[in-house]
Amino acid sequence: MAAERMATDNTWTSVRPEDIQQIGQELAIKWDDGTETFLNLEQMRRRCPCASCHGETDIMGNVYKGPEKPYAATAFTLLRLNHVGGYALNPVWGDGHSTGIYSYEYLKRLGEG
Repeated sequence: MAAERMATDNTWTSVRPEDIQQIGQELAIKWDDGTETFLNLEQMRRRCPCASCHGETDIMGNVYKGPEKPYAATAFTLLRLNHVGGYALNPVWGDGHSTGIYSYEYLKRLGEG
């Protein structure tokens, strides 16, 4: 019963990848709705949603994030992808960065814009 409730509210992802492959400098994702997304790895890394890269907003609207750092050439090399539950991917980049959790919805939006 709890699973049925959860599946009907908005806490579950509405899209899921059927296939994910790195093709050169892009991540290709085939979604279960029949669409495909091609993400440039450099842009994907630069749009990392983690708190250190993207920042966190407090209740007053102040954004806190780590200091801006130049990207090393290895920052755009994708070493591996870890699945996070049934809703996201966690890339591990060549510079050691691995704290970004990219929800499926976020990945799909990145590919649309």
